[in-house]
Amino acid sequence: MLTPYDFFAPNRIIFGWGRRAEIGAIARSLGIRAFLVSGSRTLDSNGTIDELCRFMKSAGVAVERLATQTREPEVGDVDATVAQLRQIGVQDGDLVIAIGGGSAIDLAKAVAALATNPHGESVRDFLEGVGRGLKIEQPPLRLLAIPTTSGTGTEATKNAVISSYDPPFKKSLRSDLMVPKVVLVDPELTLSLPRAITAHTGMDAITQLIESLISRRAKPIPRALCWQGLEVALPAMFQLSRDLGDRAAREAMSHAALSSGIALANSGLGFAHGVAAALGVHAKVPHGLACAVMLPAALELNCNVAQTDLAELGRKSAIWLRNERDVPSLADSASDDEAAHHFIAVIRTLNKQFDVPQRLEQLGVHRDQIPALVKGSRGNSMDGNPCDVSDDKLQAILEQML
Repeated sequence: MLTPYDFFAPNRIIFGWGRRAEIGAIARSLGIRAFLVSGSRTLDSNGTIDELCRFMKSAGVAVERLATQTREPEVGDVDATVAQLRQIGVQDGDLVIAIGGGSAIDLAKAVAALATNPHGESVRDFLEGVGRGLKIEQPPLRLLAIPTTSGTGTEATKNAVISSYDPPFKKSLRSDLMVPKVVLVDPELTLSLPRAITAHTGMDAITQLIESLISRRAKPIPRALCWQGLEVALPAMFQLSRDLGDRAAREAMSHAALSSGIALANSGLGFAHGVAAALGVHAKVPHGLACAVMLPAALELNCNVAQTDLAELGRKSAIWLRNERDVPSLADSASDDEAAHHFIAVIRTLNKQFDVPQRLEQLGVHRDQIPALVKGSRGNSMDGNPCDVSDDKLQAILEQML
């Protein structure tokens, strides 16, 4: 028997190379005035943002440039942007458009939600675990999300991750009402991504697909998305390690990132994301890089409890990557334990292709930070891990990785 479940996803998804040209009609279907939050200075400098604004204006949508967010949003960023929006004034027919990576989309999601929920003094009042427990009660402004990276999948989730460094935390503003109304995924927008960001965002998506697949809250539809997402993402990432301009690989990763967002919104995450949040707050490690570094340790930790899925991933990846010379081979007679460890070796190999560090000290982490990292790793992501992880176990893992 299947366990009862709910399923969340954007109302409409538009996917395809060059489809950003349709933004005018898409935006007009949502409203007549768009508040724009962007996150890519490259797309600003090369004229892409101006082009998108012209498309919208031609369709009868007025555009207000609201914010440019190039780093992970902090409490102050959200509060300042919400104040700016309220000063302009919210009207019927308003919408928010986010064009950028996860940081810009998270900021836009938080601003869209708080614009219609003024019953808190700060976004912190609404954040899980650190605020006053306030909830998003009214529907946010309609949101059109246009990702320009292939990583977080936040264009399809029901939360926005907000950080603080004094006091240190990284927590979610979360509501079923916050899933974007429309998602426009144009993989061509990812072509300008440099190698490091391609690596970090891509490994974030792969981590999300794996952790949602084996999460203790895993559900049938998200699991199907995870299997299909990993089938296209793993070969694509190996190809991008050689050729950043490969169109098919860029398309595959944009699709995989979207799938990972839908999956995590429904099934949750696990160990790697739990620790990644703490590394972001206490060591200012970029989120995708933190996920990439922690993923092999997460797989080792969960190898026994999630062995069936990890063994299947090992066997399938041997087929998906059969033409990759650097990937170790797997015998047809391999046991489940051998197949599961083969998959861990595949992930380590992929990290190596992109020069992802193996040790926490390479990220600037010091031994005296370990207790804070242990405490900061607790939250919604860690709660989804397939096995329980005590503080002592977590501390031992992090110390071994120094």
